[in-house]
Amino acid sequence: MFSDFDRLHMQHALALAERGLYTTSPNPRVGCVLVKDGQIIGEGFTQPAGQDHAEVCALKDARSRGHTPIGSTAYVTLEPCSHLGCTPPCANTMIEAGISGVIAAMVDPNPQVSGRGLAMLHNAGIEVHCGLLAQEARELNIGFISRMTRGIPWVRLKIAATLDGCTALPDGQSQWLTSNASRIDGHAWRARSCAALTGIGTVRKDNPQMNVRAVLTPRQPLRVLVDSRLNVPLDSRILSGIPPLIVCESDDGECAHRAHFLRKAGAEVIALPNPAGKVDLQAALRMLAARGINELHVEAGYRLNGSLLREGWVDELLLYIDPALLGNAIGMFNLVPPLVLDQRIRLRYHSVKQIGEDLRVLARPVLASASDNLSHMGDARS
Repeated sequence: MFSDFDRLHMQHALALAERGLYTTSPNPRVGCVLVKDGQIIGEGFTQPAGQDHAEVCALKDARSRGHTPIGSTAYVTLEPCSHLGCTPPCANTMIEAGISGVIAAMVDPNPQVSGRGLAMLHNAGIEVHCGLLAQEARELNIGFISRMTRGIPWVRLKIAATLDGCTALPDGQSQWLTSNASRIDGHAWRARSCAALTGIGTVRKDNPQMNVRAVLTPRQPLRVLVDSRLNVPLDSRILSGIPPLIVCESDDGECAHRAHFLRKAGAEVIALPNPAGKVDLQAALRMLAARGINELHVEAGYRLNGSLLREGWVDELLLYIDPALLGNAIGMFNLVPPLVLDQRIRLRYHSVKQIGEDLRVLARPVLASASDNLSHMGDARS
């Protein structure tokens, strides 16, 4: 159905979409290429929220080069939108521009679109095809898909550990286990995320800033702290700079006084209790999704890591493995060993790459239906 020519231009559109890696949220990362008479006449990618989408950028680019888009084919990494948001519907704009064909990588998972954009184009007499390099497009917008289909962000848990799975010495010393190259790479992953989350244990032990410093980024992710009893010291570095969001179990009673001073320091404090007297992690994830958080980057200690994994909220592990051994030290997760091997948490490798002296492993839980569903999202519709 799709030719090598089509594939080449969709790959170019995906490369354009990736240029919005740090800037488009809460919108998806989308690229568009306009081709006419075998030549590219315009290209573009989605701008920050409230500004032009990829299709409009490509149309403007074509006209600025002296080309008319009439009769061209658009290669776009996501179905053109069909609803009026901060900008007009891209499907209407393409119809008005005289586009003759649209090849989309995947259907938009947004319920406000979800096939309606392609239907509008088809009903206007435009030749429409969907499904070219769909998996690559899904990976680029895995957080947006998660938020649209599950109502929670894509949760990526980053851990630096030794080859025997240790993250720190028994006294908590952990800086620095991995190489400088791994730390820079980790900051790039933090930069692409909409929010970076940590726990009170990590704040009290390491006093991290939880911002992006090692790579250039046009915006900082929202910093989120899980702190059940609001025990964060007021001189913690996470409280400096752009105010963080602190999620606690209660801001009443003995916590009210601490909440008052944290809010006075600029922090936002939200209580999300669960029956066990801890932070309701599911409610926290849904709250973040409601704020437009697509990808959530977690850098926490073994207790919070274990809670997230045990409750099934981890979609992806981002592991940096130092070629060293620490022995009987602090591990990656606070998990109770299973009684039988068949009950172990199974993962599948998504990618393995050497970064400096370390290995970077991306792995996803096999039995996490959310991950499996996302990995095949759109197959039936495309």
